[in-house]
Amino acid sequence: MTGGARTAPTAPAAPEVPSARGARVSRGIGIGLMYGLWRPRALGTWRVPPTGPVILAVNHSHNIDGPMVIGTSPRPVHFMVKKEAFVGPVGPFLRAVGQVEVDRASADRGAIARTLGVLAQGGVLGIFPEGTRGEGDFAALRGGLAYFALRSGAPVVPVAVLGGTEHRSRLTSAMPPLRSRVDVVYGDPFDAGDGTGRRTRTAMDAATARIQRRLAGHLADARRLTGR
Repeated sequence: MTGGARTAPTAPAAPEVPSARGARVSRGIGIGLMYGLWRPRALGTWRVPPTGPVILAVNHSHNIDGPMVIGTSPRPVHFMVKKEAFVGPVGPFLRAVGQVEVDRASADRGAIARTLGVLAQGGVLGIFPEGTRGEGDFAALRGGLAYFALRSGAPVVPVAVLGGTEHRSRLTSAMPPLRSRVDVVYGDPFDAGDGTGRRTRTAMDAATARIQRRLAGHLADARRLTGR
């Protein structure tokens, strides 16, 4: 054993927060692509708080739900995107435009830190609380949305993307026909917590149930409003 001074271990570097400038670039791309290829109708965008951290909770039945929200939201959005999408040259592009890579198969601490960093800096987080693409009816939510909402204190804005699923079959992907109308309906912001500030497992479960009721109610209202 040498008698030299012992070097203190180096603390791991904090995960880099996704670029706010990149999210602004992403919004510009989303506007161009979504309005160029489809006919979005954005309703209730004024409900998105103009400043401060916000979580957009989006139903997920289309392949284009994320880009459609990015292109219609009044503020730039950082979406949580599955790591499987970060393949080849797409990966560096998605990181450059401010999106958050997440490993859905594990407790991805890096993704959690980056996501909370977005909200801590007053950004807008987009999340699919159902976890994966399906019927888009908010019938089963994972706990991630409640966790981020309670940890950050950010209000949740429900978002319903409607249109195009009537064309879906086992032989076609959930992609609305080109130039078809897609409605994106933004709901009223709400707090996921019960006002106590608790973040226990019980509080998380209660918040998830509370969120699910609000999202399902918004989806029903959006369907009545749009006739979808």
